Amino acid sequence: MRAYMFHGPGDLRMEGVEPGKPGPGEVAVEIKAAATCGTDLKSYRRGHPTLFPTLPARFGHEFAGIVTEVGEGVTKFAPGQRVVAANTCPCGSCWACTIGRESLCENLQYLNGAFAEQIVIPKAIVERNTYEIPETLPFEAAAPLEPLSTVVHGMAESGIALGDTVVVNGAGPIGQMYIRLAQLRGASVISADMSAGRLAQAEAAGAIATVNLSEYETTAERAAAIRAITPHGRGADVAVEAVGLPEVWEQTVQCLRPGGTAVLFGGPKAGSTFTVDAVAMHYKEYKMVGVYHHAPRYVQIAVHLLSTGKFDGLTLCTEVRPLDALVESLEDMSRGVGSKYILRP
Repeated sequence: MRAYMFHGPGDLRMEGVEPGKPGPGEVAVEIKAAATCGTDLKSYRRGHPTLFPTLPARFGHEFAGIVTEVGEGVTKFAPGQRVVAANTCPCGSCWACTIGRESLCENLQYLNGAFAEQIVIPKAIVERNTYEIPETLPFEAAAPLEPLSTVVHGMAESGIALGDTVVVNGAGPIGQMYIRLAQLRGASVISADMSAGRLAQAEAAGAIATVNLSEYETTAERAAAIRAITPHGRGADVAVEAVGLPEVWEQTVQCLRPGGTAVLFGGPKAGSTFTVDAVAMHYKEYKMVGVYHHAPRYVQIAVHLLSTGKFDGLTLCTEVRPLDALVESLEDMSRGVGSKYILRP
């Protein structure tokens, strides 16, 4: 079968590999749709020591498809079922899992290989993070389950409530997810970004106002422009960072109202730092929350949102392309041409 193999930064090749055979507890899936994401782009550019501890390695982690074969002992799934799966599963027994912080699991089991014709889902992920999806849910809409699950996690940590004013810094796919889910909570959302095209997508997602940050030079000026359009210019009840740049982390904290919460979501590169005004932190009682990855409960909620149509995964898709367009799609993403591509094997 055809599958993409990652050989190192910038070196991604379509190769012929043997299809996997499911072992005990495992499930083989014919992939019908796979989605690109920012992590794929970062990994393609500079590698990823956690996702790819050895090379070459299978590539991609967002997918949906049809079960073709099940391993010994599997009773939850059968050939012909339409399924979607998360990309990891926590161990359930390390210190983090035992205190309910499964996103910090020390023994996360990863699943890579979505950009291919077939994938075998490991036993632990089959048991805890794989779901049947209804006929009404297109494979293309189900494929972005993993990033939606991480945003559900962020929403759980955010404290966003009915009537809140929420600022989302970054209008890419993650930012758009936050915009839509915050509205489900009854919040009014302001979107801030450097790209007019992404801001147009934010408006389509339901943002009540947008701020084009390309018009301002400093972080302080950008934060001030955002605060100016919040109620009474006071700032946001909750501000979300959805970019992964230290200066945007700082901007996110600076656009809060007194007592507001900053959700620091985007993953910066190694060695990144950011600064906070200690006086403002003390006297304005800001709260800062770091958010990483997902947990089975958040995956379950994300599947429900997708399956019921409360969140339409297709709204994140720039274009549907054939599998052999993966490298082209990643290069387009790096140039800011589109945000998320769905690939069909």
